[in-house]
Amino acid sequence: MSDPSGPSDPSDPSDPSDPSDPSGPSGPSGRGDPSEPSGPLLSVRGDARLTVAPDYVVLAGAIELSRESKAAAVQVAAAALDRLTTELASLGGVALGVETERHPLTWSAQSTTTQVEREHNDETGRYDPTGRVTAAVALVITVRAFGTLDAVGAVLATHEALSVRDVGWHVDWDNPGWPQVRAAAIQAAIRKGHDYAAALGGSLRAVEHIADAGLLGGGDSPQYRSSGVRMARAAGGPGGEPDAPSLDPVPQELAATIEARFTATGVTLAGH
Repeated sequence: MSDPSGPSDPSDPSDPSDPSDPSGPSGPSGRGDPSEPSGPLLSVRGDARLTVAPDYVVLAGAIELSRESKAAAVQVAAAALDRLTTELASLGGVALGVETERHPLTWSAQSTTTQVEREHNDETGRYDPTGRVTAAVALVITVRAFGTLDAVGAVLATHEALSVRDVGWHVDWDNPGWPQVRAAAIQAAIRKGHDYAAALGGSLRAVEHIADAGLLGGGDSPQYRSSGVRMARAAGGPGGEPDAPSLDPVPQELAATIEARFTATGVTLAGH
């Protein structure tokens, strides 16, 4: 008869002290299921900003001309567009297309519209038809070679029918600044996580998740954006008078916001 207090049979599958059973109390983690976190989860956001030079500027405007008939108005608007694009081509410009998207200078005539010309009637207070028709060509000019901005501005200034209504500075989606600002946002989240864990007397153990803002359940949309301000200055000609607006490339601010989730260890509320 064997001694019941002696060593157990290692071949017995019912033996709870079987060292090959990872779910037992003597498993590799020493704390049960290794997938369980060792401490509380800390969820934070990381924000970062970076100022970079713009990659291109977009000048949006329209050529507008009025004539006695619709056909005549469309014809003169087309001729004005042809003169303008010819001058832009002399500066190295080309029509915008799939293959020319990042060409130093492009233009795109995006639409042509016509409408009855009206003018304000001081007696009635209404805008009455004048009997003429206005044709408008919506035009977008994109400049990537900023060294040509003064020459482009000089060309635009000679076209009376052209009105530039918006100037926007932009950064490409693959600008080298994007990886930098995203990495900085992650580092900001890690620093914040360290601060939270330290405030609880512990430290960070592991990264659980890194995600765009909103993907961890916050409901917000991803936060990646660029912004800048619009400005222009006058360039003086030989006689001291400005001959055309000269645009100064406006620095752009890249911003990134990410969400991170960490597990902490050694956290205690004692003394808090």
